[in-house]
Amino acid sequence: MFDWFKKKPKAVEPAPREPKVKAPVKTEKELATEKNEPYVAMVKMDIDPNNLHQGAFELDWNEIFIARLVKAGYMMKPDDLDADIVDRWFQNVCRHVVMETWEQEQAMIKGVGQYVSTRDIGGGRTEVS
Repeated sequence: MFDWFKKKPKAVEPAPREPKVKAPVKTEKELATEKNEPYVAMVKMDIDPNNLHQGAFELDWNEIFIARLVKAGYMMKPDDLDADIVDRWFQNVCRHVVMETWEQEQAMIKGVGQYVSTRDIGGGRTEVS
């Protein structure tokens, strides 16, 4: 009477699964290029451990970025390599950073734009305003 209870059902083997093919992950550069946007990124930075003032940057870019630089006047000769054009742009960016820092230092020396002042109020204490 309870034979059906005693018998174990046959295990049903699952159908073989086909591996799901994942779409390859696109890089930021590929995505920017697809959107017709300029792309530039710092890939690597090296610093000389014996002379910390010396270093190098490795940049990556797309053709759209180069076209924008050419349009902005960074191509000096018709046979300029893309790396030469990007190097001119990067030097210009670095020059602007240095000049901005220098201008801020000059303003602080002259007291213009000085937002923090300190005053010794005795007893090893200082007032900051």
